[in-house]
Amino acid sequence: MEKLNLDKKEKIKLTFDFLQRMFVHYGMWYHEVVETFGKERAADIMEEAWQKSFAIQMKRLAKTAGFALEDGLPKALLDMSEEQVDALREAVAVNWLANDGVWFQAVEFSEGMALAKKCNDAAWSHFSPYEALRIKKILNLPEKAGIAGLKKAMAYRLYGTVNVQSFANETATSIDFYMNECRVQAARKRKGLQDYPCKSGGIIEYTTFAETIDPRIKTKVIACPPDKHPDEWYCGWHFYIES
Repeated sequence: MEKLNLDKKEKIKLTFDFLQRMFVHYGMWYHEVVETFGKERAADIMEEAWQKSFAIQMKRLAKTAGFALEDGLPKALLDMSEEQVDALREAVAVNWLANDGVWFQAVEFSEGMALAKKCNDAAWSHFSPYEALRIKKILNLPEKAGIAGLKKAMAYRLYGTVNVQSFANETATSIDFYMNECRVQAARKRKGLQDYPCKSGGIIEYTTFAETIDPRIKTKVIACPPDKHPDEWYCGWHFYIES
């Protein structure tokens, strides 16, 4: 094996570059499996791959970095307080949102807003159903989870951690969902900017999420920027099952 002529800082940077490549390769695998077998089967294959991959990675990292594992998880994390664990979970979720933002800006600043929105909407058409499938696995929801299943799943979304959301007018076959605090829109408001017009992406995001939780669920926009909305929420969505 050829030795790299790098100092310690350069080696650390290269290690994180390796991690980036691993994440991208992992995503490419998922994309190809979806194209070959469909989203539902891909979710099952992803679950098998993830469980094996996580165990392998944790064992190797624990051995290399010298940290202990307990039930397959870093013991240092299990020794953290509940508040610290919640803070870590939120930090990871906020990093996801920041990641989304830097991708958007990277396209916007080089190719323009229209193409950035096009890429953003396309990305959500893939990510939102994927997230729904992951949550269905975590919660062991049935194929037709209904409105109650959708409500439960919403709390497990990344957005459920980084934003403040609420529900209203719940029945057995319908529910209203509101994004009361949105980090993206709140940041724009602090800067004196208008709301980001996220309606096109939101329609894709919420429609595909809901129908993945239960194919019977339909989605209707109550209001979403650039629509006018009250101060109490930024966007609102009505989910229903037709009788």
